[in-house]
Order: sequence, then structure tokens, then C-alpha cells
Amino acid sequence: MAYKIDPEKCVACGSCIGECPVEAISAGDVYVIDADTCIECGACAEVCPNEAISL
Repeated sequence: MAYKIDPEKCVACGSCIGECPVEAISAGDVYVIDADTCIECGACAEVCPNEAISL
């Protein structure tokens, strides 16, 4: 099960994008994690200031 970003909590701050070792996160109005690419390492969730990322 890949990590997901809650669009109601995401403010597109960019904190998570640089932390993803497999570049599974795409930028936009809110960010999106590609479930097929995500390796479930949790690096993105650890740095999210709004706790918008979870399994």
C-alpha cells in the first residue's frame, strides 16, 4: 500500500518532493504520489509540516 496525500491538508509547500528517493511525487495544486512508484519508505510523511501524507 503506497503513501497518499490528503488534498485537503496539502498546501503544495514542496517539502516532500525532495525527500522521495524514487521521485514518486508529482507537483500541482496539491501533490500526488504515484502508487506504482512509491516504495513506502515514509520519508515524505516525516517531513510534511501539515501531516498530509499517510499510508
